Amino acid sequence: MRITVIGLGEAGAIYASALTDAGHTVTGFDPGPAPTPEGTRRVDSAPEAVTDADLVLVLTSAAVAPAVAEGVLEALTPQTVYADFTSATPDVMRAISARVLTTGARFADVAILGPMTIGGATTDLIVSGPGAPTVAQVCAGIGADVEALDGAPGEATARKLLRSSLMKPLAAVVCEAVVAGRAAGAEEWVREQVAAQLTGGEALVDRFLSGTVKHAGRRSQEVRSTAAFLDALGVPNEMTRASEQTLLRLEANGHQG
Repeated sequence: MRITVIGLGEAGAIYASALTDAGHTVTGFDPGPAPTPEGTRRVDSAPEAVTDADLVLVLTSAAVAPAVAEGVLEALTPQTVYADFTSATPDVMRAISARVLTTGARFADVAILGPMTIGGATTDLIVSGPGAPTVAQVCAGIGADVEALDGAPGEATARKLLRSSLMKPLAAVVCEAVVAGRAAGAEEWVREQVAAQLTGGEALVDRFLSGTVKHAGRRSQEVRSTAAFLDALGVPNEMTRASEQTLLRLEANGHQG
């Protein structure tokens, strides 16, 4: 398959290399000084890169995703699948899809679920939109676990952002707790506590949902004491303070969430 990768930064280079290794013909474009992955034919413009491509992978920043799409519309054909891997919002994905569909090309909204520095091209994906089956087939061929949704463009990105509402604060909380443990001389114990909690499965989720609401008042007091202790240790504790505010809101709302 003829595949174009727009954006040859870390993620783009990983996909370009994996697709080349899988036997695809890969063309790349990046306006910056990013190195050209071995086996990738690099061209001087985005429209040239997508000409005659069966599949286009856009791996730029979300901020330029609409402009990238606008810049290549005239080079797209009904045989092209245009896959946006950026972290644009669902609304932006739907807007880009609408523009791409005017050319007859198929659009795919692709969400990367995890750091590619760890999983590489095998990092889990969620895809949606008319071009989802093609993206799923190609990416599964390089080892990725791909969940193809029946929904419209924007659905995959929405799932990713929902996951981010858990993962990004969770990562920040873990960092805060481990730094506090280090300051108190108990880092290894805190690490063990984090690891034990993160393997709790759905039962842990249910306990969080029921217990947090039921005991919001008491827990807000405990969290306030926790923040005071972290202050005494000289540890920044924005996540702990935010948790106190959430618990106070739950208490004030009569435990309605």
